[in-house]
Order: sequence, then C-alpha cells, then structure tokens
Amino acid sequence: MADASRPIGIFDSGLGGLTVLRSLHRRLPSEDMVYFGDTARVPYGTKGARTVQAFAWQDGRFLVSLGVKLVVVACNTASAFALDDLAARLPVPVLGVIEPGVATALARTRGGRIGVIGTRGTIASGRYQARLAARVAPDRIVARPCPLFVPLVEEGLVDHRLTEMACREYLTELRDASIDTLILGCTHYPLLKPAIAAFLGPQVELVDSAETLAGAAESALRSAGLLRGGGGQGRLDFYLSDIPWTFTEVGARFLGKPITDVTTVNLDELEGEGRLDLARKGDDT
Repeated sequence: MADASRPIGIFDSGLGGLTVLRSLHRRLPSEDMVYFGDTARVPYGTKGARTVQAFAWQDGRFLVSLGVKLVVVACNTASAFALDDLAARLPVPVLGVIEPGVATALARTRGGRIGVIGTRGTIASGRYQARLAARVAPDRIVARPCPLFVPLVEEGLVDHRLTEMACREYLTELRDASIDTLILGCTHYPLLKPAIAAFLGPQVELVDSAETLAGAAESALRSAGLLRGGGGQGRLDFYLSDIPWTFTEVGARFLGKPITDVTTVNLDELEGEGRLDLARKGDDT
C-alpha cells in the first residue's frame, strides 16, 4: 500500500545527480531521500544503450529494495536509454530528466530555436530532439554534445579560462543559430550556468534539468497522494558503488553542503545474493 513516509530514491551514474537531490531537498525539505551514485561505472554518457539499460535496471532495483516510493532517474543518458524500461518494470513510479526539461523549454521559448547540450550519449540518443520535434519544427532544434563540461565541473574549474574556451568551442554554433532557449541536458551543467549565460547572453533562457525534475517530482507525488506531511528536516542517505578520492570536495560542491556519511555497495554482489529481486509491477511493496 502507498506510504507517504517512505523516502524518494534518486540515482545517477556518478555525482552529477546531487544537483537534482539539492533541488529536491530545497523544494521538499521534509522528505527523506536516498541517493545512489554508480561511481564505479561512471560515466554512462560514453556507453551503449544496452549497457546503460542493464546498469539502470540494477540501480532502480537497488533503490526499490530500500523501500523508496518514487525513483528519480537523475541521469540524462539513463533517462534517454532506460526510462521506458524502468517505468514498465519497477513497482513504483519513475521519473526521468528529459520530459520535464522539454516541457519547460517549450513553455519558455519565444518562437526561436531551442538548443540542447549534453553528453555524447544523450545527444546521440536523439531523445530530446524527438520530444521537441513532436511540438516544434525540426529546424528549430539545435543539439550539441559538450564532453569536456563534465570533467571541468568535477575539477572545480567552473570559473576557469578553460571553461570559457570550452563554452566558445561548444556553444558558438548555438549562439550563431540565434537560440532563445537552451536545455542543460546533463546534471553537471547547472554548475556552469554562470559561464554559459555569460557566453550566450541574457536573451537565452537556460532550462536547468535539476530544477525541472524536482518540480516534476513534487507534482507526481502530490497527484499520487504521496507527499509527506508535517514539517521538520528530511533525512538524506548516500550510497555509492565506489568512493572517489575527490568525493568529499566534489560532492559538497554539487550538493551545496558537506556529505559526511556514505555507504558503499556492490550491485553485482547484491544481484548474486538475490537482494535486488522485485515483486511484479502492480504488486504491493
């Protein structure tokens, strides 16, 4: 039976999804939340669809095994390649990054071109482009992979000259195409908003994937009667498949506050022990 006191589960291929957790926690501070970062197998953005689907299936089942009431796929590549499969097979509601971002971009565009930036995997999947093309002419869509943005963020170089150079390299095509809206199609990219906005100018609306997904999660929980009542501060639990040596510094930068307690898990071992087995979709959990 539905239980509003259960936590929200969020997963990403690494640490970028902490920007989604940050937005969710700000919007729904009384909710308990569980974050899983698959840091042992990061990045998903350079891997093929079948590999991403297999990893995401393990990630989603791990969160369900912890008793979550909603799975938030805070990874654009996993949202592109695995969301439909997860939504069909997991016994709890599942939300991804792409649909909320597309809906927000369509609401904000002023009739000009819409840009999309992301990892190579996300852009190559064509998922953003297809969703946008259902509502606007294809020649109004400009998509561009920006593979160096992720390491620049993780190295803390958001204000560095190298980031300015990367913006010039990746975003000149979009600026020249006179986009009026840009979807930040990677959960690392919100940390680059100042640099991206400075390069593109104030006439371009930036759509933050973390903020739009947090808003969609709140709406989904409210519609399902699963918003947690009462006040207080919700608990945040963190699981990683490996702890990078830079985790404390990078994680705090993404979340906006220190992370002091993290549990490591090996999903292959849990799989072998049968601890990721699920009831059929539609069964009570």
